[in-house]
Order: sequence, then C-alpha cells, then structure tokens
Amino acid sequence: MFDKISYSPINIMSSVQPKDNSGEGAADLGKKFGSFLNDAMNNLNAQQQQVDQLNQSFIKGELSDVHQLTIASEKASLGLELTVQVRNKVLEAYQEMMRMQL
Repeated sequence: MFDKISYSPINIMSSVQPKDNSGEGAADLGKKFGSFLNDAMNNLNAQQQQVDQLNQSFIKGELSDVHQLTIASEKASLGLELTVQVRNKVLEAYQEMMRMQL
C-alpha cells in the first residue's frame, strides 16, 4: 500500500564510514555533507508523511493492522529525536570552535 522508505535513522548513521578523502577539497566535502544532510531531512519528512497517511487510513477505518501505524510512528519519532540530537551536537561544536582563540 505505501512505499517502503529506504532510509531509517539507524541505517543512515551506520552507513557513514570514514573514507580516504586526501584528493578532495574542503568545498567538495562540504557539498557532500550538505547533500547527506539534505537527503536525511527528506527521508525524515517522507517518514512523517507516511505516518500521516497511515493515520488518515486508520481514522477512515481502512487500516486493519494498527501495528503498522505504531511502528511507522515510532520510526518517525526516533528519526526526529536523532535529528534534534545531531543538530544540538553540531551547534555545540560550532560554538566551541567560535570560542577558540587563534
């Protein structure tokens, strides 16, 4: 009925592996990191939309298995919590760098 979302927060974080980037510049790495974050946010949005669709189906009585709704809701909730924690750590690292004296 609904498309399976290929990325979950756990899959995203476990797929990040250090690579030898000696030939790449900082701008290239920044673009890759930016696209990674953009993809992660898009996937989080898709998870939330899936929960909304399942919720509407449940309200209409079209969804017989409540477990699908519960599981999708928990996945979206965990994804949002992970996103907030990553954001907090990035802001904390940025603030720490700004406090450094050269």
